[in-house]
Amino acid sequence: MNLRPHRRDRPTLDMTPLIDVVFLLLIFFMVSTTFDKQTHLKVDLPEASPQAAADPNADRVTLTIDAAGHFYVNEREVINTDVTTLKRALVKAAGGKLDLPVVITVDRNAPFQTTMTAMDAAAQAGLWRLRFVADQHTPATP
Repeated sequence: MNLRPHRRDRPTLDMTPLIDVVFLLLIFFMVSTTFDKQTHLKVDLPEASPQAAADPNADRVTLTIDAAGHFYVNEREVINTDVTTLKRALVKAAGGKLDLPVVITVDRNAPFQTTMTAMDAAAQAGLWRLRFVADQHTPATP
C-alpha cells in the first residue's frame, strides 16, 4: 500500500492558440476597417467675362426641380412627373446632341425621388454628363 500523497501536476494553459486567435482578429479588423481620409482642397476657379456667356443655355440642358417636385427643362415646365415625359423633354431640349451636359438644380425641400427620376430620365435619354448646382455655404464670421 502506498500511503504517500500523490502529487498532482498543476494544470497549464497553453497561450499559443489564444495569441494566434487574437492576432488573426487584429489583422481582420485592420484590413476591414475603413479610414476616412478627409482632404480639403482650396481651388481658385477661373472667372468668365460677361461677353463669353451670351447664351447660357446654348451648350447645355438645364433641369430644375422645385420644392413641390415639378420639373422644368430649360425653364419650361414639364406636364407631369413621369419618367417618359421627362425623357422626351430632355431629348427635345438636347436636339439630338448626346454630349451636352445636363445641369440639374434641385430645391432643398424637393422630394429625393424627383432627383432620382431626373437622373433616370437623363440616363434613358443617353445624356450621361450630369452636373448638380448647389449654393456655396460660407460660415458667418464673428
